Amino acid sequence: MIARRSFLSGVLCAAAACAPVGRSARSELAPGSRLIIYRHADRDEEVLSALGHHRAAAFVKALEGVPIDAIHTLAVARNLQTAAPLAQARGLSVQTLPPARLAPRLARSAAGRSIVWIGNKNNLRAIWAGLDLPDDPPLSYGNLVIVTTDSAGEVHLVRSMVAPKQS
Repeated sequence: MIARRSFLSGVLCAAAACAPVGRSARSELAPGSRLIIYRHADRDEEVLSALGHHRAAAFVKALEGVPIDAIHTLAVARNLQTAAPLAQARGLSVQTLPPARLAPRLARSAAGRSIVWIGNKNNLRAIWAGLDLPDDPPLSYGNLVIVTTDSAGEVHLVRSMVAPKQS
């Protein structure tokens, strides 16, 4: 009996190791989804610094040519200020979400669409864990991650750095 349990345990562990990266039974991104994840730009207290405003403008340029259906964030001044130039450039409104259960909300919103989330360190960690994404979330200013799912539901990450152009 013990040998059978050990064998079954080994089979289950091997099956779990072979599961596609970035998939989660709790909150999956649907096939054909794009979730653009970005930490708010550089701040000075609760609002963006001068460098942050430059980085928010650079964020718009970094997403040129990338379709965007919606922009989401928390109702936090620095997040809203980061989102504002992109929203204006794309003719979209910024949709604020409450902080609870962000991963499943974003997964539903992104289903078959292309959405942006501008967040803070803590909610970026929670979203990353809730979507069971590989590697680390984008926690530094300027880190941008575009998470896509292909038609088979496989998760792909593209990371880049948004550098502000200063005058």
